[in-house]
Amino acid sequence: MISAEYCRLMACYNRWQNTSLITASDGLTEAERWMDRGAFFKSIAATLNHLYWADALMLERIKGNERPQDTVKHSLISLSDWSEYKDLRVKRDVEIEQWAADITKPELNDIIKWYPPDGSARIEMRTAICVVQLFNQQTHHRGQIHAMLTDMGAEPEPTDIPAMP
Repeated sequence: MISAEYCRLMACYNRWQNTSLITASDGLTEAERWMDRGAFFKSIAATLNHLYWADALMLERIKGNERPQDTVKHSLISLSDWSEYKDLRVKRDVEIEQWAADITKPELNDIIKWYPPDGSARIEMRTAICVVQLFNQQTHHRGQIHAMLTDMGAEPEPTDIPAMP
């Protein structure tokens, strides 16, 4: 399936791409970041907030928290302060990189168990699948943000892994 090296590569890619989107978003006004652009979560800011939340939720699951939704609250409008968001995003990216630095191949074969927020039956899934979900979700939503930024004339960096510094 996947390896510990894959996790480290994708954690680095995550940080690089988030930095690129934040840098491109720095050139926007607050109103422009929150403007409804027709994306699933409407705005750049709301999509960034969703991505921040989804990362926290999946990391908690991977770390063994069976009910992360009890402490990790989903909000599309919080974080609303751009400086605070940027600081917290950097911290979350460091957390992901630290987790990836420590993961081992045997741990990727472990089973993660959690209860979904909707109260349905407990889910059991291999850690490797959850890790793929973590990184796939990031790529999906960053693609939406990249498209919104590009449509506005902002210039985030390319998204191709071979272009990563």
